[in-house]
Amino acid sequence: MKIQYLGTAAAEGWPGLFCRCEVCRRAREAGGKNIRTRSQALIDDAILMDFPPDTYLHMLRDGLPLPEIRTLLLTHSHQDHWYPEDLAFRGEGFSHDIDGILEIYGNDACAKRLEAILPIVGQGMMDAMRAHYNEVTAFSPFETQGYRVTPLKALHNRAENCLIYLIEKDGKSLLYANDTGLFPQETWEYLRGRKLDLVSMDCTMQQIPEGTNHMGLADNAELCRRLGEAGCTHEGTKYVITHFSHNGGLLHEELEERARPLGFLTAYDGMTLSF
Repeated sequence: MKIQYLGTAAAEGWPGLFCRCEVCRRAREAGGKNIRTRSQALIDDAILMDFPPDTYLHMLRDGLPLPEIRTLLLTHSHQDHWYPEDLAFRGEGFSHDIDGILEIYGNDACAKRLEAILPIVGQGMMDAMRAHYNEVTAFSPFETQGYRVTPLKALHNRAENCLIYLIEKDGKSLLYANDTGLFPQETWEYLRGRKLDLVSMDCTMQQIPEGTNHMGLADNAELCRRLGEAGCTHEGTKYVITHFSHNGGLLHEELEERARPLGFLTAYDGMTLSF
């Protein structure tokens, strides 16, 4: 399997959209891996994880093959992960020579956000966008394009059923755990004994422990320790941190220096890993 990190920032992006803090100033000056867009990833050029406002930029900058994507997995309804207004431009009149249906999988809150744009784009546009929404719930696996996908319960916004995903194909498995603190008990119970080849972890707060809605490095270390105790990891398991806020205070190289001794790879926009 392969994962490409298209966006690795938290909601405000990095540098923050309107921010003048010292950390954002340093990121602007340093450039390169310190410039981070809103969170998104692509698995095997087939499964798109989340649909943020920066999806258009990812198409231009990274060659994201949007017309060919057939599966979109949504973690939750926050705008930096689900911006359905742009999905309307998949409709006829805006996009030509598209074949196939985009299957979207997400929770009930994401479905409501999609419905909420109807007064803006109109029912006709929604009908023409050649997409189908599938409402999913935690611990109910489904099949898509030869992948077995299991939504798992996240620890994030208590107002909705936020999800992380276990994705499996051909004996390989990926745990995509963005926008979550240390997992709820039901998720730990489900994961016990399931082997993971790559663990992609929220590290929004970096050097600041958080654990309840997001994670920092200390939380990531605890998460990996518990995954090991649960029999989920092996000698070759890769651990990746992503989804960074400028409030964590560390530029890319500074974060790498702290993450490397813990055995973590630090994601940046455009990074691709095979496993």
